[in-house]
Amino acid sequence: MKKLVLAYSGGLDTSYCAKYLSKNKKFEVHAVSVNTGGFNDEEIQEIKEKALQLGATDYKSIDAVQIFYDKVVKYLIFGNVLKNNTYPLSVSAERIIQAIEIVNYAKKIKADYIAHGSTGAGNDQVRFDMIFQILAPEIQIITPIRDKKLSRLEEIDFLQENGIDYPWEKAKYSINKGLWGTSVGGKETLSSHLPLPEEAYPSQLQLTESKNLKLTFKKGELIAIDDNKDKPVNNIEKLNILASKYAIGRDIHVGDTIIGIKGRVGFEAPAPLIIIKAHHLLEKHTLTKWQQHHKEQMGNWYGMMLHEGQYLDEVMRNIEVFLKDTQRYVSGDVFVSLYPYRFTINGISSKHDLMDSSFASYGESNEGWTADDAKGFIKITANQGKIFNHVNS
Repeated sequence: MKKLVLAYSGGLDTSYCAKYLSKNKKFEVHAVSVNTGGFNDEEIQEIKEKALQLGATDYKSIDAVQIFYDKVVKYLIFGNVLKNNTYPLSVSAERIIQAIEIVNYAKKIKADYIAHGSTGAGNDQVRFDMIFQILAPEIQIITPIRDKKLSRLEEIDFLQENGIDYPWEKAKYSINKGLWGTSVGGKETLSSHLPLPEEAYPSQLQLTESKNLKLTFKKGELIAIDDNKDKPVNNIEKLNILASKYAIGRDIHVGDTIIGIKGRVGFEAPAPLIIIKAHHLLEKHTLTKWQQHHKEQMGNWYGMMLHEGQYLDEVMRNIEVFLKDTQRYVSGDVFVSLYPYRFTINGISSKHDLMDSSFASYGESNEGWTADDAKGFIKITANQGKIFNHVNS
């Protein structure tokens, strides 16, 4: 039989692929899921049982949470990346690492084919196909949902005809959960004006009394919460659990897809939004004006290239070197308050704080220069405007 690796999530599309490719196309299907923070052990076991029931020869779960952080999330924090000033690139960032891990596994078991369940109307088809083609051009890509232009109803009918009767139609909202946030899609996000209802979000409001936190960063990475040190990955997960109880981090992102159409998706990302805003405030205190200016541009480019599936372009490694170098003095504490549905970033404490009062206090006093120094500086700075107005008056 022809050996095929299927990127398998356990959802409707990939379940159709597992059954169709094993029964109708007679492939030896090796189902693979890559955990980037969305699954616990019990859920992974359920996914395995489904895959085998659907006809997969075997199932492999790859734990890539730490890889995801080291290769991608860390740089999204360094760059304060929010797509369209809103979205922390939750799902799009995950897909890159998932694609890389899947193609590496396919090469390891010497598979001749890779399949995924993307449709022809989304971003994921581009991300998966590009990674697969770049890393393994010799492996053929198969995409039944895209090629056959299947509707959800057609997929469900096929599975039911083959004895698989999971309650797919009851899933009112499409949920994709990972370390860096959860996306939420439904009928409301297909429109331009409808909000997602409260019940659409996976986390509901549980805590109403405000809570103060201290987040400690070292060279741009979150190393402690309230002086309890842990790995950055664990701190992200802890902050997600806590802040989600306040229903923090909800929003709807509207963006331009890779294929040129507008897309709308809801998301819940409490830890990413808090961390990015806290990290950004710490940078405002510890970086120079021009570091911040160029970082903003480089961070935006990094997020755009990642979103567009261009992660393997060498310019991404160049930007990562720049972003990492800017974090040398981004260390200190950031003070945060959590409230129902919102949070505030209150201030920072750092030995690298450039708001050093021994030089000056903004709008109050100056110790590092004289009044004559100030007047001379202002006069020279005004020269360009003076010359322009003189010539063109």
